[in-house]
Amino acid sequence: MVFRRLQGAAAVLLYAALLSGSPLAAQDDEKKLGWFDSAEVSLFMTSGNAEAESLALRNTLRRVWEDSVFTLSAGALRAETSTISRVAFGTPQSFEVRESSESLLTAENYFLRGRYDREISETFFWFAGAGWDRNEFAGIENRMTIFGGVGNIWFDDETAHFRTDYGLTYTDQEDVIPNPAVSDTFLGVRFSWDYGRQLTSTTTYANVFILDGNVDETSDYRSDMTNSLAVAMSEKMALQVSLQWLYDNEPALGVMPLLTPGQAGIAGTVLAPLDDLDTILTASLVVNF
Repeated sequence: MVFRRLQGAAAVLLYAALLSGSPLAAQDDEKKLGWFDSAEVSLFMTSGNAEAESLALRNTLRRVWEDSVFTLSAGALRAETSTISRVAFGTPQSFEVRESSESLLTAENYFLRGRYDREISETFFWFAGAGWDRNEFAGIENRMTIFGGVGNIWFDDETAHFRTDYGLTYTDQEDVIPNPAVSDTFLGVRFSWDYGRQLTSTTTYANVFILDGNVDETSDYRSDMTNSLAVAMSEKMALQVSLQWLYDNEPALGVMPLLTPGQAGIAGTVLAPLDDLDTILTASLVVNF
């Protein structure tokens, strides 16, 4: 049901993209060449009666040539909360308050991806790349992916761009809790799109979607959709809000306590699938170089 809702949202965004752009527009004649870098930083902290902190970092380095682009992206997210306990020692008339805190890591994931795109014509290109990610809270210790394929450039001008690509993948995945019933290496198929539009002179919307499936187990598929809205404060700086959905139709296993009816306390542990959907909402400061 959740994935059907994601499919519905994806279809709406795709339809809107096709309607909002000019068909098969040529590339911008004044395309900027050279090195470009974009860094994002998001920080949240509280202290006092409640303590929590989160830090999200992301960097995208691009090298643009006349007919090709190389992109290297890296990111990290870490969130930690602290539980504060207070007790009073003494008498009701004279006492001393003592406190202790216990920190708990609540979210942590990392990724590194590289990709090379080369145009075959104004509307057609090929690509190849590789990526690594870790998300132990989703049960992924290490996941390496190699991918390649071809794609179409539907339109790309000063106000909007939309491209789709189709390819093959090879994945080597190491879970936190190994599942002997599932192969940790497999071939897959991949479909993705990249859509962006200049809404106003200072506001930009972007939507990136990736669907990756296992050719041996058709029920084993994953999707990654990110919507972002950026408002420029200057030529080099912007504020950006991003919403990312990470869906895994066959999530990794997790260890869960077992409670037995009629028995006090925990009877043991069992292995069960983790949640199939992760949602990440960030507000970031973006610096472009």
